[in-house]
Amino acid sequence: MQEYVKGKPIFTNINNTNKQYEYLTKDIETDVLVVGGGVTGAICAYYLTKNNVDTVLIEKGRIAHLSTSVTTSLLQYELDDNLSELREALVLTDAIKAYKLGLKALDEIEMFINEYGNKSDYIKRDTLLYTSKTSEKKAIYEEFKQRKENGFDVEYLDEKENPYPFDLKAGIISKNGGAEIDPYKFTHQLLEVSEKYGLSVYENTEAKSINYMNDGVEVETCYGYKIKAKKIIVATGYNTSLFTKRNFATKYNTFNIATKQLKTINGWKNNILIRDNCDPYNYLRTTVDNRIIIGGEDVDFKYINDEALAKEKYEILEQRLKAMFSNIDDIDIEYKYCGCFASTKDNLGFIGPDTNHKNLWYCLGYGANGILFAILGGIMLNKLYNNEVDEDMRLFKVDRFDN
Repeated sequence: MQEYVKGKPIFTNINNTNKQYEYLTKDIETDVLVVGGGVTGAICAYYLTKNNVDTVLIEKGRIAHLSTSVTTSLLQYELDDNLSELREALVLTDAIKAYKLGLKALDEIEMFINEYGNKSDYIKRDTLLYTSKTSEKKAIYEEFKQRKENGFDVEYLDEKENPYPFDLKAGIISKNGGAEIDPYKFTHQLLEVSEKYGLSVYENTEAKSINYMNDGVEVETCYGYKIKAKKIIVATGYNTSLFTKRNFATKYNTFNIATKQLKTINGWKNNILIRDNCDPYNYLRTTVDNRIIIGGEDVDFKYINDEALAKEKYEILEQRLKAMFSNIDDIDIEYKYCGCFASTKDNLGFIGPDTNHKNLWYCLGYGANGILFAILGGIMLNKLYNNEVDEDMRLFKVDRFDN
């Protein structure tokens, strides 16, 4: 079986498993079956059950222990590439629309937290996109201008105004343009809330085969029990082979390290979320218990088992962190881990029906905005279940690259 996670992820190690879910031991029927017990599946289940749709969620392993465990959950509305770099894949109006949908998704998370309490270490943050290269100053300024002209709350920084201890030639601060969250806690909180709305959750329950029918689907699980549903939503992240032969995205292996708890994090103004303009880029955030997470250094996914390469990448990330924040003298790395990351040429995920099976739907949050795309997917697929098509779902169409 293909491994998608290697190492010791921070969020599944600093959190206690607060609940064990049972595995399926009988045949059942439901309106919607969500396959995938990570944050994406939990989000989909939340929007469906909140709107009175009978829903079952199954996970082949343990809840929130696969791809969800390696996300840094550094949430920001912007896409992986800058607006100027997206012109070949997206018209500018659609790129701007995608940015604004990201802000909408951030607002949705805040509304969830306000309604059900902050059990997920959620904090709204400003975000910083910056370059340390003089040659990229013009590109950063152009990105700033386009965002400003389209109504985004942004500020431009140059090296004379740099309040940070690391080299910055130009940067864009997006006010309230992001958030940080603990993805493990968030997944469990979503499921806890959804269970009160009637969700049934089964872990250690793998979907082994699927039979498509005119009025729905029938899934056989690993112990031979069957689930009949009107619709099935694939929220399995990067492993979609049971449902389709379609190659959705280009897979990479991305690396993360996290520090031990620090006494203080000096010089990190407002704990802003940081992303540099490199390719591949690096990203940094802090945590509520005073740790720093830095990630990036992506390589082709085929190197997922290359331990020597992983060691080299972790060393690069550690040295970069210590160089950027040389004023913090007690940086000590506690967690090192890597995992699958998938990218599409327009930086957007896939939301909506399969082209061959009308009762098979996808919610795949590919790109760096996976959690935000999942929020949008939960909203859009709930509408679709009620025969209402969200016009923005066209941006995430499954077959948009077919022509």
